[in-house]
Amino acid sequence: MKTTVSDEEVEVLQQDFLEHYGYDFTEYSKASFRRRIQRLFSMNGSFSFSEFRKRLLSDPNYFYEAVAEISVNVTEMFRDAEFYKAIREEVIPVLATYPHIRIWHAGCATGEEVYSLAIILKETGLLHKSLLYGTDINHRAVDKARTGIFPAANMQQYSKNYQEAGGSEDFSSYYTTNYGMVKFSDQLSEKIIFSTHNLVSDFSFNSFQLIFCRNVLIYFEKDLQAKVLRLIDNSLELLGFLALGTKESLRFSVLDPKYKQPFGRQKIWRKIK
Repeated sequence: MKTTVSDEEVEVLQQDFLEHYGYDFTEYSKASFRRRIQRLFSMNGSFSFSEFRKRLLSDPNYFYEAVAEISVNVTEMFRDAEFYKAIREEVIPVLATYPHIRIWHAGCATGEEVYSLAIILKETGLLHKSLLYGTDINHRAVDKARTGIFPAANMQQYSKNYQEAGGSEDFSSYYTTNYGMVKFSDQLSEKIIFSTHNLVSDFSFNSFQLIFCRNVLIYFEKDLQAKVLRLIDNSLELLGFLALGTKESLRFSVLDPKYKQPFGRQKIWRKIK
């Protein structure tokens, strides 16, 4: 029984995904894509690569399961507390000067970081004039995010993150608990729009004063990073802010000349051109 997928077979699947479904994974990190395809192949239990490929091409539901497996959905609320403290103390006061605030979380996974920002906006009196967009290629992750329901077991860590990020309220006041799960307040979710969006093939859909694209670019090859950054740049207003992940940077990128990093080491850039 075949247990591994070769590099050549991975390239075949990348072309299949593009030609049959319009999902372009050809410039994703090869190591990351191959690792996730290998895991999917092992879970599938196929005896041959041709059977595996046939199922992906003939069964759209299975294909979207594959996309969910390939997409990276590791996230948590107030991840990197010092980063969120900088957002609260440095970025939020600037956003407060706008009559309407539009924020985009690109690659939002299951939405924890979107709810994190909604909490900050509520505490700073800005949620009423804000609209947050959370998008991801993974429709299952988006569906989960839309519910606002998360495991209660995570709340102790999330509360700790929240406090370290400058939160001073009772974190549990933002959700209700039932049967081992929590549901975040409708006051937060009514200001959030979740939808699927493909950073590789879809277009800009609005203009924003703040864009989060954290821990997404690290899974792309350099040319695709440049393409996604251009999309983000086209979506960000002049003097708007771009937030990236801890291992990501605009240095030496296509956007480097147009942005400055005003808050020390924090991965937050401001568009100046």
